[in-house]
Amino acid sequence: MTDAKTAIDEGCACGRIDVHQHFLPDFYAEALAKAGLETVDGGMPIPVWSVTAALEMMDRQQIATGMISLSSPSTHFLAPAKRGALVRQVNEAGALLVAAHPDRFGFFATLPMPNVEASLAEMRHAFDVLGVDGVILETNIDGTYLGSAAFAPIFAELNRRKATLFLHPTSPACFEAVSLGRPAPMLEFPLDTTRTLVDLLYSRTLQTHPNIKVIVPHGGAALPALVARIAAFANLPIITPRPASEAEVFEILARLYYDVALSGHPVAFAGLRRLAPITQVLFGSDWPFTPEMGVARNIHQLSSNGLSQAEAEAIARENAERVFPRLAALRRA
Repeated sequence: MTDAKTAIDEGCACGRIDVHQHFLPDFYAEALAKAGLETVDGGMPIPVWSVTAALEMMDRQQIATGMISLSSPSTHFLAPAKRGALVRQVNEAGALLVAAHPDRFGFFATLPMPNVEASLAEMRHAFDVLGVDGVILETNIDGTYLGSAAFAPIFAELNRRKATLFLHPTSPACFEAVSLGRPAPMLEFPLDTTRTLVDLLYSRTLQTHPNIKVIVPHGGAALPALVARIAAFANLPIITPRPASEAEVFEILARLYYDVALSGHPVAFAGLRRLAPITQVLFGSDWPFTPEMGVARNIHQLSSNGLSQAEAEAIARENAERVFPRLAALRRA
């Protein structure tokens, strides 16, 4: 029998499902360049992406399927009125890629936020015409966080569809003041993920939309370290709305899903295991913004967490198949 470390290092026999993988089709890279963006989010290089490079990386890292999406800054670098055309082009390109490689790729559709009516229309097109696997939302939309009442129709529709929602961090509106000159992914990305989840909890958006399968990136970001503090504030009547109790905060967070991109280190992973059961943990790479060397390093670190073979295989693929039954059906076919 394969031991747990080998199971993680090599992936399960059926191959990993990577729920946190990005794509940058040529027209999107050109749009970034046209906007004068040589780097993004405080100096991060814009990687070169191609289908061939993605498949080659996936084969080397035993990734059977990559669930692709736009990374930060999504289409937020454009004026709101100009986002819709690029969003549609991105979603059509993602759907074509999945159609060409249905077992190798899945896709999270982008929405032309903050335009709610246009986003609802794009969601209908994405799910009903393109057949996407879910939707991605950045952690803030031009400085407005996801628990805002303005976005309630988006969450109502996701809940009605029992859809999968992948959250992805982006720079906060005050980034230049708080970044200390360092790139956003170092500190501001995990903090902004945590900030939007607090907003979703305290606005009761998560509580009132239980059918949405929410995927939180990067091992829960700063939640494992801050969850007790966040929960304790549910006792303060001066905050309204708020969670019903401290226990409710822990209960809601335990039912979300968490990818392990950049979070396989035993210190980070130990915190995640206290936050959610193994059934809620998914594999993620964050490629190509995380270079392949970093992906391999994270996989190796994940193998140092004392997981059983069954737990390793659950993280590698089986948990994701519950979120994405299309992939489970493909494997059975």
